[in-house]
Amino acid sequence: MRALLRLLPGAWLALLVAAPLVLVAVMALSWQAEGVPPYSPPWAGEGVNPENLRLLAEDPHYRDALAQSLVAAALTAGLCLLLATPMGIAIARAGRARNTLLGAVLLPFWTGFLIRIGAWIGLLRDEGWINSLLRALGWIDQPLPLLYSNGAMLLGMVHAYLPFAVLPIFAAATRLDPVLEQAAADLGATPGRAFVTVTLPQLLPALAAAFLLVFIPAAGEYVIPELLGPADATLVGRVLFQEFFQNRDWPVAAALAVALLALLIGPIILFQRLGRAA
Repeated sequence: MRALLRLLPGAWLALLVAAPLVLVAVMALSWQAEGVPPYSPPWAGEGVNPENLRLLAEDPHYRDALAQSLVAAALTAGLCLLLATPMGIAIARAGRARNTLLGAVLLPFWTGFLIRIGAWIGLLRDEGWINSLLRALGWIDQPLPLLYSNGAMLLGMVHAYLPFAVLPIFAAATRLDPVLEQAAADLGATPGRAFVTVTLPQLLPALAAAFLLVFIPAAGEYVIPELLGPADATLVGRVLFQEFFQNRDWPVAAALAVALLALLIGPIILFQRLGRAA
């Protein structure tokens, strides 16, 4: 019975994680073909097709998509970290209000994802609340181009992923020993210096974990750039959608997915190690 219980998680991971990854890898080495599905696997007679991976290395369109996605993910994770660090520490030290504030952070998860993005569209569009308020105050004559911009895309991504950064920092902040900061203050350290020299070093593993917890999923984000970002924002999610559903070039799309996964393997392993260390 115990052996069966150990076997079930392995079988579950093999079915839902390993098998899809193997399928995508095989598809990346296949040939484009007419039919359903629109590719010919290596064992169909034509052998392995390395051209898909070579195309990613040579075509600047795909290289730029990978680079822009990593930059957007890094900016999103960095901004989330700047906001989540004081939030996580403040919530951990809020006493009786801790649960209320933590619930406020988790509140967006109780609302549909597309509804939240739709709310940002309503706020940022030319006739939205922000431009209407600025006009009413007499600060602008023409509406500001807030929607479909890099700023709107980053704003939406930070809003969507901020709770993922707050939670690990909050968990680490609850384990901090306040006596250490009190000792630093008794020795003449200012609050800022005490934070930099005492609190921040203890939070570094949680900060790194929070950064990676946002960076990894944000690198493949599709919905937010599509709904809020500019038309020329060539991110991996958009390119994957175009190759799969518009060009029907599944091998190239699979090769791009494999390339993104290869770039994220390092951060994923680092995140797992930080989780075990915590």
